[in-house]
Amino acid sequence: MKNVKNKTEASSTTMPSISTMHGLRSGAGWIVSEGQDAQDEFLDALSDGELMALPYLFEFWALDHQIAPEGDWRTWVIMGGRGAGKTRAGAEWVRAQVEGARPLDKGRCQRLALVGETIDQVREVMVFGESGIMACSPPDRRPVWQATRKRLIWPNGATAQVFSAHDPEGLRGPQFDGAWVDELAKWKKARATWDMLQFGMRLGDDPRVCVTTTPRNVGVLKELLAAPSTVVTNAPTEANRAYLAESFLEEVRTRYAGTRLGRQELDGILVDEAEDALWTSGMLEAARIDQVPEMDRVIVAVDPPVTGHSGSDECGIVVVGAVTSGPVQDWRAYVLADCSISAASPTRWANAAIRAMEQWGAERLVAEVNQGGDMVEQVIRQVDPLVPFRKVHASRGKVARAEPVAALYEQGRILHLRGLSALEDQMCAMTARGFEGKGSPDRVDALVWAISDLILEPAAKWRNPSVRAV
Repeated sequence: MKNVKNKTEASSTTMPSISTMHGLRSGAGWIVSEGQDAQDEFLDALSDGELMALPYLFEFWALDHQIAPEGDWRTWVIMGGRGAGKTRAGAEWVRAQVEGARPLDKGRCQRLALVGETIDQVREVMVFGESGIMACSPPDRRPVWQATRKRLIWPNGATAQVFSAHDPEGLRGPQFDGAWVDELAKWKKARATWDMLQFGMRLGDDPRVCVTTTPRNVGVLKELLAAPSTVVTNAPTEANRAYLAESFLEEVRTRYAGTRLGRQELDGILVDEAEDALWTSGMLEAARIDQVPEMDRVIVAVDPPVTGHSGSDECGIVVVGAVTSGPVQDWRAYVLADCSISAASPTRWANAAIRAMEQWGAERLVAEVNQGGDMVEQVIRQVDPLVPFRKVHASRGKVARAEPVAALYEQGRILHLRGLSALEDQMCAMTARGFEGKGSPDRVDALVWAISDLILEPAAKWRNPSVRAV
């Protein structure tokens, strides 16, 4: 087959239609399957202008998951493994929206947004990357990059403005008739950025968004996939193997095949747990029980909110019991109830914690006081002056405190009564990097304080009486 991909000059001639390529969705797929004679015949039949245009005719080379679905949709999510060709698909979709048949013809869109995690990533990947907009554009339709204004301008007057997901407010004000969003699932401020973009999608008759992302179990992506106006195409890394190093594929498949990370990063499948989750749904399912034995100790742990209005974090209130008779390796903890409440004033959450103590016969109340200091104890004693109470201070980060508790779950030493779904959802969003759910993990914090008080600290003292509780 002649090397048509090395052509560097494109013609202003109208590009050949995919319908002329024997009516197939992928002309390249047809031409490869037909053999050398058919390939030579096909190429010889093209004019010089068509030969120069062929490298830029994406529908000829595209894989099925890279071609926009037909029909009435508002958001197209291309969800695939690493190297599956998502960036190329996004860049070519932008071209299809902007370009007309000839260089100065108006396209479907005239004002687009390009949104990535950072400005640098938009510029280096979406605009100037090997599969970015500039690399995909024919010379006579290639846009000009205006660095000072962070935007692209096409010969036909269309523009694409660059935005960072670190600054959702930057999307407040501008308006668009199209947008390309890259790696939505990894943004730290994904929900706020996505919401601001939606308010700006108000130009033209049918503003649309293309989202290219590796799947991760985050709320904004799951909600987007569930929306009736969303269409999805999926592909594993190996769908694009013709353009990937064989040594890369062999290495990653050997190392990650059959793992959760492999399903996410290579197969492009949205798995149930967040990446590097300290707890998984399978782990918690195995920990569920219907009855608990007689407890040696029961406590209520509280993670109070800093404020008490409608926008406040929840107050985590978790009841945990333990059986600590026998050797320390046989100690078990049982999560009995999640009594957490939201938008609670100090008096309201203190009353809820005392009620939980009375209901479960708890011997004491444990509360974190990093934020409220002595006020936390004062509020509780206003409800019950004689309540057995222990203050705890967080000297380490949430992840560092949670990891040893997660290890007890892996050992099968922590069990759950049924009906703790809200707590378990927070647990599955707690990762080695931090909490990836909405708000603060107050329920998890309360759980960690309870199990630390019942199991971890007594076990440390049992092994070494000189150890002080941290």
